[in-house]
Amino acid sequence: MNMEENSTAKERWLFEITPKNKLISLNLKEVWQYKDLLMLFVKRDVITVYKQTILGPLWYLIQPLFTSIIFTIIFNNVAGIKTGGIPPFLFNLAGVTSWNYFRECLTATSDTFKKNAGLFGKVYFPRIIMPMSIVVSNLLKFGIQLAVFIGFYVFFIFNGNEISPSPYVFLYPLLIVIMAMFSLGLGMIISSMVTKYRDLTFLVSFGVQLLMYVSAVMYPMSLVKEKLSTYSWIVDYNPMAHIIETSRYLLLNDGILNMNGIIYSVVITIVIFLTGLIIFNKTEKSFIDTV
Repeated sequence: MNMEENSTAKERWLFEITPKNKLISLNLKEVWQYKDLLMLFVKRDVITVYKQTILGPLWYLIQPLFTSIIFTIIFNNVAGIKTGGIPPFLFNLAGVTSWNYFRECLTATSDTFKKNAGLFGKVYFPRIIMPMSIVVSNLLKFGIQLAVFIGFYVFFIFNGNEISPSPYVFLYPLLIVIMAMFSLGLGMIISSMVTKYRDLTFLVSFGVQLLMYVSAVMYPMSLVKEKLSTYSWIVDYNPMAHIIETSRYLLLNDGILNMNGIIYSVVITIVIFLTGLIIFNKTEKSFIDTV
């Protein structure tokens, strides 16, 4: 084929698939072109996970409810952790609901390359669509669990508990975006590393469980500073602890709105997300040779 014929062929091509030149690139234009595929992955994540289970979507409700009940019995009734005027169960449910969204997004995105290696090796599409679909599909699960939280919220109000949301509750969706970006960034970093170090898959499952206990899910951050001031820095330097604490403040008007903690969490989230994007874009060029 001569140069003139080659040029004519290129004009007939709709897309030209080449390695990314920019490391920090979401390539939103291309993602939009593949929006139908994105929604297909979202549908797959929502439907197929519980397709052959007996209880099906009820697992979305069972997990946070039973976790909150156990936390209430152990941490509030046995350990005696006080929650002020907030019912302990509602206090725990608020933390668990927010934490579950972060946990589900992180654990699912951290296995992106290994779990979808067969698909990535056969068909081209923007690889970032896969972890993005996980974050979007988990929004549906999060919405269901948040609806359950609101249901118990109304129940406790009708039973005479004086609780009300913060005047800044309208900022709660921003916290969800921060959690999504943070989990997506961490997930992309871990997923890229899993292509070479398979042991990280087991470490993530174990590490996420430990991370929950230093993320102020079942206790207020002020309690750590009061009881364990020597080790409170562990919680202070954990962005998720500030996010969980802020979510409870917005939903229950309980605790203190720590602006320094919020700013710190936002900065760390942006850094982690951009770092994850760089590593993910770099890894997708050659991961098929190592996965």
